[in-house]
Amino acid sequence: MRRTLPALLILAAVVLAACGDDDDDDAAPAATTAAPPGTTAAQASGASAAADCAAGKTIEPDKLTIATGDPAFPPYVINDATPEDGQGFEAAVAMAVARELGFTGAAVTWVRTPFDAAIAPGPKNFDFNLQQYGITPERAQVVDFSEGYYTAPQAVFGLAGSPAASASTIADLKALKIGVAAGTTSITYVEDTIQPDQDPLIFNDNAAAKTALESNQIDAVVSDLPTAIYITTVEIEGTKVFGQIEGSGTDEWGLLLAKDSPLTDCVNLALQALKDSGELDQITTTWMSDYTQAPVISAG
Repeated sequence: MRRTLPALLILAAVVLAACGDDDDDDAAPAATTAAPPGTTAAQASGASAAADCAAGKTIEPDKLTIATGDPAFPPYVINDATPEDGQGFEAAVAMAVARELGFTGAAVTWVRTPFDAAIAPGPKNFDFNLQQYGITPERAQVVDFSEGYYTAPQAVFGLAGSPAASASTIADLKALKIGVAAGTTSITYVEDTIQPDQDPLIFNDNAAAKTALESNQIDAVVSDLPTAIYITTVEIEGTKVFGQIEGSGTDEWGLLLAKDSPLTDCVNLALQALKDSGELDQITTTWMSDYTQAPVISAG
């Protein structure tokens, strides 16, 4: 849960950007196909309900301005590079929403914003912003949020040779020795849903988790997926994400807009169209499952 979990996840955005793998471009899935420069989806294929809604409501006439982080990091934007290529989870979501709103090609522009500056009260230099913003009542007092586009699930990670590596269902996790970070929602999830045979080991930092893994005190750690990706990529060498647990998400992310933005309802129409068509699920699978190599662990 970005920005609402302990400090280790807050650090993830900064460190992961700096440590992006130079090979990411080669491993990344193909980008979404762009329309001819300057055309809009409404012009190319007839206006959708979202495009009709958005007409005349953007901060710049006939252009949609999307914001991402500074820096932006994988798997959300690959190699902190051109999000308009659709490479990365949030880059792909943003470009799909833009298309539904009637903007493609040169009609879409991008800006960079710090996380905290974007979520502060006041005017915005973007139409919407994607930086893994969790939807909370406190934030919703000063900005608008779209309906959720992603709910971060719980995930399981550990050393490559762990018995957790072959887990495919929650039942497979019960016999494992599980660790969790203090102060996270993962503790409640492990205790109430996984219900392991042994009480989970609670640790205060990643160094303690690393020691517990290497000394076989635990077989695996349960955390939300974004945290698991960060820790296995940056913090603890030799670990990998074994899977994300089906139906375990609690922290919903939304597109952030200025308070009382006239575009908020339009963005929701666009997201609903992507959900109805299955495209949002496909984007999520491509970037948050296949790309991160985090298969789904069945809740059954």
